[in-house]
Amino acid sequence: MSTQIAFLKGHGTENDFVIVPDHDGRIELSPAAVARLCDRRAGIGGDGVLRVVRSAAHPEARAMADEAEWFMDYRNGDGTVAEMCGNGVRVFARYLQWAGLAEEGDVAVATRAGIRHAHIAKDSSGGGITVSMGKALLPPGPVTVTVGERSWPAHHVNMGNPHAVSFVEDLAHAGNLFTAPAVAPAGAYPDGTNVEFVVDRGPRHVAMRVHERGSGETRSCGTGACAVMVAAARRDGVDPAVTGVPVTYTVDLPGGRLEITESPDGTVEMTGPAVIVAEGVLDAAWLAAGA
Repeated sequence: MSTQIAFLKGHGTENDFVIVPDHDGRIELSPAAVARLCDRRAGIGGDGVLRVVRSAAHPEARAMADEAEWFMDYRNGDGTVAEMCGNGVRVFARYLQWAGLAEEGDVAVATRAGIRHAHIAKDSSGGGITVSMGKALLPPGPVTVTVGERSWPAHHVNMGNPHAVSFVEDLAHAGNLFTAPAVAPAGAYPDGTNVEFVVDRGPRHVAMRVHERGSGETRSCGTGACAVMVAAARRDGVDPAVTGVPVTYTVDLPGGRLEITESPDGTVEMTGPAVIVAEGVLDAAWLAAGA
């Protein structure tokens, strides 16, 4: 391993990531190394790590290489592997543009949840990137979320990763979200879940807080915003597959605002900003010592 490792820092609605370019798949990132990178006091700091690898160079992505040149190897802040990250896809696409690996327009990104298609708008300063997030799955069965002495029914929504969405009267009822809220039944989420708490702000306009599995409370969660939009639409009796008309909700998060649209074919699109804020080099020995 080189004595230095290049990195960048980026965020999408303040969901922030350490970006590690590893185009040929030569860098080993253990869970401990990822957690060290994401440490906000002793490391770079971030909600997760985006490792940028050519799909052909990664065993989990080789089958997608003909359709998407680049694979987003996403890790949560605690080092665990995640299937998807909606804000991460936008930041990943922004990195590809920044590095001259993609141009304005459409770009395909391979993820563990499949290929996601992003559209980079002409504004190159960090303006909107739209990502096709695939279709939401709504597994059957009741789910309950509990914080302290309060419990709420939740909508089970899968956006390539799992979510439990609860509508509450006040976002403060979610507590500090340092630790994961209790979710029952446990069998509904065998690998854990992201948990969203949602309040109404107006017609087709909601606000949310989220506990991200493996990261704690984050300033934003793209897949969570998509799950919230679908849950809110179904709660409101709106299903584009039935009406034949797309529906858009505005979702406010602590770190900013996302626009989420569901089409009649079930495809969910997310639009929001993505910004590269810094670049530098890591001391490989420091990283290895922590791992």
